[in-house]
Amino acid sequence: MNLYRFEVTTHDFVTIVVVAAESDEKAFDLVEIELEKYFLKKPDVVDISLYEKRRIRGNGAGFVLHEQETIIKS
Repeated sequence: MNLYRFEVTTHDFVTIVVVAAESDEKAFDLVEIELEKYFLKKPDVVDISLYEKRRIRGNGAGFVLHEQETIIKS
């Protein structure tokens, strides 16, 4: 199992989505599902980028989200 950190870009904002999944394909599907659950109306997504991927080992895995870092240059 892997822990994935995605950057989702819309016309209005950039947000981070973190999911755990067995494969990259399933992780992208879960991002879509989490967006639908979080927002009342699903935002018009421009791009979903895989930012980081970490293998979940026996003790777990995690990410540090310090301030607003992004791979998209403003």
